[in-house]
Amino acid sequence: MFVSLFFYFYCYENDYAKMLVAINRLGGSLRNMIIGTGIDIVELQRIEEAMNRHRSFIKRILSEKEAKFFQTLSDRRKVEFLAGRFAAKEAFAKAVGTGIGKQLSWQDIEVLPDSNGKPMLRANKALGHVHLSISHSKEYAVANVIIESHE
Repeated sequence: MFVSLFFYFYCYENDYAKMLVAINRLGGSLRNMIIGTGIDIVELQRIEEAMNRHRSFIKRILSEKEAKFFQTLSDRRKVEFLAGRFAAKEAFAKAVGTGIGKQLSWQDIEVLPDSNGKPMLRANKALGHVHLSISHSKEYAVANVIIESHE
């Protein structure tokens, strides 16, 4: 299986979507395999400064649903929320392998809490099951994303 995966990575030059389609067509399986990981850390102060300097920054990073939730928070919590979403979206873009840019925008990714408050990431480019963890400290927000193949 390793040689096959190496061949697919080589042929499709990290275009994961095309690679997965090709593997499925050949009857291959990537059951329960990690196909991407990403991590990002951001300083809360930098996010707060960007929020205060450019009100459009919030609209650029958050989806409409995220922005509605954002408006219900205290000022301190708003900074943590925005920093966490920023880090989560950056981590997802790294896991997909494209970064934020032409192929993937901030608005293509949405992080909203489930009924228990767990952050759930939904994206146009999700190639499998996305696992997300976001954490905050006094000075930083960090997010980790793991993309696991579909069964």
